[in-house]
Amino acid sequence: MSGDRSLGEVERAVRARVGDLPVRPEQMAAVAGIYRAAAAVRQHFENSVLRGADLTWTGFVVLWVVWIGGERETRKVAEEAGISKGTLTGVARTLQNRGLLERRAHPTDRRLALLSLTPEGERLMARLFPEFHDEEVFVTGGLNDDEALDLAELLRRIVAQVERRGAERRLELLDGRDPPPRRSGRRPKGAGAL
Repeated sequence: MSGDRSLGEVERAVRARVGDLPVRPEQMAAVAGIYRAAAAVRQHFENSVLRGADLTWTGFVVLWVVWIGGERETRKVAEEAGISKGTLTGVARTLQNRGLLERRAHPTDRRLALLSLTPEGERLMARLFPEFHDEEVFVTGGLNDDEALDLAELLRRIVAQVERRGAERRLELLDGRDPPPRRSGRRPKGAGAL
């Protein structure tokens, strides 16, 4: 978001750009901070502990959900990992091909699939989690224990707000219409420039 500019420089540039628009700078700064922190943490983990295991952040999260929760339906894994079912399909296939994840048909409903870790996946997570946690401690090293707990509680409140009222807010913004389908960002072939 900022490239080589400091957070303060970015905030000043935003104020200069939005001018007299009615904005709440504290809320804008909070959301920008969440985005920047999430991106920085994800990048740090992917370039450190996950790189050695040849895992992406999403791959690790899928393994984590199944490791902690045990065998799960794919739709539950996607929901708990915060990804779409389509994204899970590709990630799970990659993890299966690496021998870390196993997929089997649900015993009572053949339309559903279950994911579980293989013995190799179990060994990887048992080895990787202590290293991952060391990096959790590193990235929060500027906070004392009380501040870390306060931050966790504040973030939980944001998640709860979106979970509790997000669907209602989206309907309000769309005047009750269904949202258009998600696009990859690519234009159809032959489409002209905007």
